[in-house]
Amino acid sequence: MAIDGKTPEKEFRFSDGCSRLIISPGYASLSAMKKNSTLGQIDRRARQAVARYWGTRLAQQRKQEETGRADQGLRSAVTGGAQMDGFVDLFTDLIVDAGITEKYIFRKKALQLPGFFRPTKEWDLLVVEDNTLVAAIEAKSQVGPSFGNNFNNRTEEAMGSALDLWTAYREGALLASPQPFLGYLFMLEDCAASNKPVKVREPHFKVFPEFVGASYMKRYELFCRKLVLERHYTSTAFITSDRVRG
Repeated sequence: MAIDGKTPEKEFRFSDGCSRLIISPGYASLSAMKKNSTLGQIDRRARQAVARYWGTRLAQQRKQEETGRADQGLRSAVTGGAQMDGFVDLFTDLIVDAGITEKYIFRKKALQLPGFFRPTKEWDLLVVEDNTLVAAIEAKSQVGPSFGNNFNNRTEEAMGSALDLWTAYREGALLASPQPFLGYLFMLEDCAASNKPVKVREPHFKVFPEFVGASYMKRYELFCRKLVLERHYTSTAFITSDRVRG
């Protein structure tokens, strides 16, 4: 499917039959993807990243429970960090395959970029070469059971981060950098609650028809597509995963 009339999406269904990955590339990214050898291993590498996500999340929850400091509800899945490291590893290899020296890739420290509406924003992965911002990537996730409030938080966060960076870029905060690549990956738990149609309230005006009866999974898919359509991000990827089957 072409979300902008020119750029087709890439959809991968993994061999386990349980997970799905949709990549919405921008204009400049598709040709580079075709030349990247890591894409030949995308099935295996993505499955490994998904398994690492669930394993890390479970280990963090157990550790907090054992120490008697378990966060309220499922907050431990957010405050523990590191769940998305498998995907950041994959991004790093894709970038190296594209010809970027690894010393220019930042993923554990020095991740702050200046903002316009706030002093700085910390990204999950940066590529900075010779005072030039080449790429900034964000990787986020959400599991149940509270999809409603978290959906609004995640979407507002992603849109705000893009607006902040592009405005700072316009105002010269990134020095003489050409327009950088801005990437966003989101992983959502595939479960009954995320697949259930959600009713929308329309007390004054009608919502866009694609949102009527859309589940949170569909809403996230639409969100990632529209981030590229409106050029807030150069490329997005949306992945769903079952916590038991992967």
